[in-house]
Amino acid sequence: MKAAQHTTYDKNKIALKITEIAKPKISNSQVLIKVRAAGVNPLDNMISRGEVKMIVPYKLPQTAGNEVVGLIEEVGSNVTKFAVGDRVFGRLPLDNIGAFAEFVAVDSQALAKVPDYLTDAEAAAVPLTALTIMQALDLMEAQAGKTIFISGGTGGVGGMAIPIAKARGLTVITNGDGSNAERVMALGANQFIDYKKEDYTKILSEIDYVLDTLGGAETEKQMSIMKKGGRLVSLRAMPNGAFAKRMHLPKYKQLLFASAGRKFDQMAAKYGVHYYFIFVESNGQQLQEVADIFSELQIKPSIDTIYPFEEVNAALDKVANGRSRGKTVLSF
Repeated sequence: MKAAQHTTYDKNKIALKITEIAKPKISNSQVLIKVRAAGVNPLDNMISRGEVKMIVPYKLPQTAGNEVVGLIEEVGSNVTKFAVGDRVFGRLPLDNIGAFAEFVAVDSQALAKVPDYLTDAEAAAVPLTALTIMQALDLMEAQAGKTIFISGGTGGVGGMAIPIAKARGLTVITNGDGSNAERVMALGANQFIDYKKEDYTKILSEIDYVLDTLGGAETEKQMSIMKKGGRLVSLRAMPNGAFAKRMHLPKYKQLLFASAGRKFDQMAAKYGVHYYFIFVESNGQQLQEVADIFSELQIKPSIDTIYPFEEVNAALDKVANGRSRGKTVLSF
């Protein structure tokens, strides 16, 4: 079968090699998926650049791709939830990625059934982002009736975070370019702040939770609008010691990450809030919960560009350098 692999880590030039490899054999707990579409993410570029080595040291050559949609061709003897022919999607387990291939063997616990109303390309836009949000809300221990600020809510993350947070009973405030205000409010946001006209730090205070999708200087600005004891989960800032411990990384890596993330821990202490960094893990049960929410609300993720599998490097370049108005997807 064909697979797109990274054969070396390279900070400057990301180029996967399409090669022929053996079709995977499944274990008792796995299913074999014939891949129909795969989401292309900044994470795929980070892995190719070697930026994730400290968290997951992949052995090269490694078939790339974290997010998969496809049809089940074969089912392991211990798998009861799925049958041959089911259309499924998932964020692949960290230690077993490989969505950029014609077939992939996946642990059934990582998968959920795709809602019928979504196309393969639309479904490919869901797992990584939706699971990030579900796991961020769990880290926050988010309680219904409280308020969350989702920074930069007009992007792909916001488009999913807003309806999921609303389904959890939260009051949702977000900011972004005013031209997107109507679309974002339609997703269920309670308040929208146009960042070109208003500074959210002058308007908001006593916020319970923050989902930081921006990083940089914005992380501290977001801490400044929070209640004492509030919880901020960042997708973009820096891993810290607590993150390394949660990921069960070896002791020496826990010390390294504690040192790297100390600035953010100190910042959080200054504002009396809790700081978390997240690296999304596979979870079929959470993804099924998202699929049910999306089916009920008929939410469609926005797609920017669909590339044929053979143009995988153009797709990665688009994600790295193009201004996207939605997800980049590979089609098989």
